[in-house]
Amino acid sequence: MNDRQQEYFRTKLKDWRASLLAEGRETIEGMQEGTRNIPDVADRASEETDRALELRTRDRQRKLVAKIDSALRRLDDGTYGWCEASGEPISLKRLDARPIATLSLEAQERHERKEKVHRDD
Repeated sequence: MNDRQQEYFRTKLKDWRASLLAEGRETIEGMQEGTRNIPDVADRASEETDRALELRTRDRQRKLVAKIDSALRRLDDGTYGWCEASGEPISLKRLDARPIATLSLEAQERHERKEKVHRDD
């Protein structure tokens, strides 16, 4: 991967990270402002369900930010774009679609097949 490609992915990852963090801040602000006493039990339950879903989404995004940070570290140490399983390069097309990818498409497919077999047990 040349310098221009590395800079492209670095920018893409940083922009994605900033977007996720901004969304997280908006969620926190919205939840702080949105706290209210709802007398109807069904309405309160509905609002609590919505909050739980939003928090679950934010937790997934928090984990995604950690993966983005890891990808940025790999860019810095020169291991970004290389499959952790096979040591072969990950295609630029795959990295463009999933910039945090650590496995080539073939290795990811093998991993998912193996995971499916063990999940069925």
